[in-house]
Amino acid sequence: MKINKFNSEGYYDPTPYVAITNVIKEEKTERNSAFKPLVYICSPYSGNIEENVKKARAFCRFALEMNCIPLAPHLLFPQFMDDENPQERELAMFMNVILLGKCNELWVFGNTISNGMAQEIEKAKKRKQLIRYFNEKLQEVGSL
Repeated sequence: MKINKFNSEGYYDPTPYVAITNVIKEEKTERNSAFKPLVYICSPYSGNIEENVKKARAFCRFALEMNCIPLAPHLLFPQFMDDENPQERELAMFMNVILLGKCNELWVFGNTISNGMAQEIEKAKKRKQLIRYFNEKLQEVGSL
């Protein structure tokens, strides 16, 4: 939409221009500052890691498109931690639980619940956090 400082007869008329410009700025500000819940993305990592990482990225994108801020530690921590090292895995799970506590909701994806996912779900239940379940086609199948 082009906004002009001149009216249809060609005379300088800044009032409509200023009014419309302010409305557009206000709409952009509201869209960008609206509340976006932080959601913890819970999906398998171990097993077929390459495929599971690909799916986790898609789940994060889905959460973003649902106007949420996705948090998927299983995409971050393996960048600098070794999931095969028991001490580092335990530390990563500890950090996961801390991050989960900062989130508004836990979103569980897929039909498979790994041991790590089960721990995260159990912690969210104890904290009475909203838990939403989605299948791999991104359809919601339940919530607690």
